[in-house]
Amino acid sequence: MKTNPKNKIIIVDDHLLFSQSLELLIKSFGDYEVINRFENGKVFISFLEANIDTNIDLVLLDVNMPVLDGISTMKWLQENRPNLKVIALSVNDDEEIIIKMITNGAKGYLLKDTSPEVFRDAIECVIEKGFYFTELVSGMLINKVNSDNKKISLKEKELVFIKHACTEMTYKEIASEMCLSPKTIDGYRECLFDKLEIKTRIGLVLYAVKNKIVLV
Repeated sequence: MKTNPKNKIIIVDDHLLFSQSLELLIKSFGDYEVINRFENGKVFISFLEANIDTNIDLVLLDVNMPVLDGISTMKWLQENRPNLKVIALSVNDDEEIIIKMITNGAKGYLLKDTSPEVFRDAIECVIEKGFYFTELVSGMLINKVNSDNKKISLKEKELVFIKHACTEMTYKEIASEMCLSPKTIDGYRECLFDKLEIKTRIGLVLYAVKNKIVLV
């Protein structure tokens, strides 16, 4: 009797105890196996360069690491291994960091105190469907975007604003770039939040990524 092959996962995290515990948790799920663990992005990238044909279904990538952190690693992956699915792991729910990871190609973002049940759901969802963002992190469910059949009409300046919102610019800097007042930019933001039924800038970024307003 043939058994289905297990999904292959790599963990990149500089905290040995955490990565070992994470490996044991993943093993307990039954359908997955951890094929390697690395302590930073540099050694992980070296592995990828030396093992081009290695089959990897998912990478669990710590955001804060020495030598080469998660953001820098994601930028390299986006340029060199764009099809590799990555879930970012962090103790930080800072909006700026989340946006950087998403716009550089991360398919999910989980806080390290996430429950095992949510963690398992995230792994399964990213491997099978491509995205997973919790309500806590995103301010919206990415599945809502997937299932929303409404044709939402966006004005040209709204699209420009969304593209700027997917960068590291502050709202004040976006206002300056678009030659508009901060008050007008606030109006664009609130109008889009209402029109797209989202609550945060992260939700706006997810909408832009999913609808290919920005490419990642």
